[in-house]
Amino acid sequence: MGLEYDNSAFYYFALSMLSFYVVPSWVIILRRVHKALFAKDQEIGAVARTSAEKVKAEKIKKSTRGIGVLLSSPQFIVNVVITLILTGICVYLVSQLSSNSEINTFDPFSILEIDSNAEKKEIKKAYKKKSLMYHPDKNPGNSAAEAMFIKVAKAYEALTDETARDNWEKYGNPDGKQNLEVSIGLPTLLLDTSNRNIILLVYLLIMVVLIPLAVYKYYSDSSKYGEKDVMYDTYSWFHHSLNEHTMAKSIPETFAGSAEFREKNMPKSDSEREEISSIMSTVRSHMQKPKINHPILMKGNVLIHSYLLRKTDNLSPQAMEDLNYMLRFSNSLTEAMISICQHQDWLKCAVNCINFGQYMSQAMWIKDSELLQLPHFTQAEVKHCEKGKGGAKTMKQYLEIPDENKKGLADMSAEQKADVIKCCSLIPDIGVETKVFTDDDEDAGVYEGDLVSVQVTITRKHLQEGKKAGLVHSPFFPFPKNEAWWVIMGTKEGKIISVEKVIDPSRVVEHKIKFLAPRQGNYEFDLWVKSNAYVGLDQKQTVKLTSLDPSTLPEFVVHPDDAELDDEPTLFEEMLNANVEEDSDSDDDDSDDDDDNNKKGDGIRELSAAERKKEQLLLARKKAAAAAGDEDSDDDSDVEEVYTDDKKKL
Repeated sequence: MGLEYDNSAFYYFALSMLSFYVVPSWVIILRRVHKALFAKDQEIGAVARTSAEKVKAEKIKKSTRGIGVLLSSPQFIVNVVITLILTGICVYLVSQLSSNSEINTFDPFSILEIDSNAEKKEIKKAYKKKSLMYHPDKNPGNSAAEAMFIKVAKAYEALTDETARDNWEKYGNPDGKQNLEVSIGLPTLLLDTSNRNIILLVYLLIMVVLIPLAVYKYYSDSSKYGEKDVMYDTYSWFHHSLNEHTMAKSIPETFAGSAEFREKNMPKSDSEREEISSIMSTVRSHMQKPKINHPILMKGNVLIHSYLLRKTDNLSPQAMEDLNYMLRFSNSLTEAMISICQHQDWLKCAVNCINFGQYMSQAMWIKDSELLQLPHFTQAEVKHCEKGKGGAKTMKQYLEIPDENKKGLADMSAEQKADVIKCCSLIPDIGVETKVFTDDDEDAGVYEGDLVSVQVTITRKHLQEGKKAGLVHSPFFPFPKNEAWWVIMGTKEGKIISVEKVIDPSRVVEHKIKFLAPRQGNYEFDLWVKSNAYVGLDQKQTVKLTSLDPSTLPEFVVHPDDAELDDEPTLFEEMLNANVEEDSDSDDDDSDDDDDNNKKGDGIRELSAAERKKEQLLLARKKAAAAAGDEDSDDDSDVEEVYTDDKKKL
């Protein structure tokens, strides 16, 4: 029997292919539904540890919970519709498989549509009926009917002929044992000539339209984004606008020019332009003079400064939405700027970018007091804290003061005082220790060219044993943010050795910086441990390193066994030697006579095994060079001369 189209096999194939989309899609849908309807406050970051965070927590709940959140997402709705349609198709395929669970087995009773206990008379009657129904003369050009007519004839033969019946009962086929039975996993409707136009149209639609469109869409979207899901145009803009002397006050303009904001920040109406001009009048004194006068940059720069200066109360709902849209990308874009600085070796700029990330988290700007990070603190409370005995100008100083002696709480309610004390317990108090070492167990010294490790140990002293750091206390930042620390190491000349973000929330965190030891001498490196979200908690230390002269190390003695292994030819050389020996036999015979004539009377010395091996290796190398078209000499002196020249150049 030839290849046949098999509905059951097609159902299995189609069900398998659809499951690759349906199963992951349902997982995503259920996760979205769980997050919108059943997720706990901690899971979505809606944690209100102080009354100042209650407003933020409510906004997070409103933006992430409820049926309305799901229905407001067009992508979610489209995905649900497609998933439901494909799920319905899967249910239909399963129902078809349940009624015909086997893949295209030859069953004469099902083909003739008779009972397995049918008598010969019933078999003959069914055969006549089916053969007339699918006869090629009644179905001209119908390949499906022709295939069915052959199957009907085979089924009748299997039930009436003893030999054919024995073959069918033993091998499942009236023709006897088959070497290989293969069916095509495609539906039989493809054989129906009445469907060929529709099939051709669907084929063209899928192969010519849908698949190329999907590939184009995927490529066009993926080609826009690089690391951290930041657009390549944004990286290009950062590379253009940042430099090693960039100050923190000019970074908002760079941030505002990110490609992610360009469409959204383009003013679309006169009223929007008037609003931006009005806001600019309130923040102009704190802005650096713009380098580029473009509407997109101006709008983004003004909105960012209104947030940093905490002057967002008068923003319109649309302007507030645009501002939150920019703040949503602030973490990834700040890291992108830091990566640009790292690639360009701009240490000072990298530190300023990290400082900008701190200001963005706390809605503060360069000249603001660190104490404004505390809830309910205004300029009045800050002035009160800075005056008199026991005053504090920095956050570290304020945290060291006992709770009962903290200033700035006189005019606050009991709830507000509790918020300040609670916030002080949340703000991290860290200790930093460093250790310089190498992996050499025999010698603790550091020699030129060694792989040096600087182990930085960060201890969160405000946490108890077994506790972990949670979300940052940042009531003005509209999104939850996890605590992390940037560990930066650089030279006194401003060159970066390492910039890495440590996200481990454990109480004690160890981070290693690895680099090659410099030339002989004494060195001092700057090490910063900077918060990703709090202002004024950074620590700076000096890492000292003494690099020793490697020539003072004891001479390395090669073990005799290792030396013998070095003298052994490689596998490639052994293969060449085998060919060389065959080629050189005839050459040696021809040259024997000449050597005898030219060297009569001279003493003949037999070559040692080492000398013979050396000659064979030299001959093998020459043949390999000749085969590769190398016209240079293989003399060792040439190699030494080239190496000497290269050393002089270096």
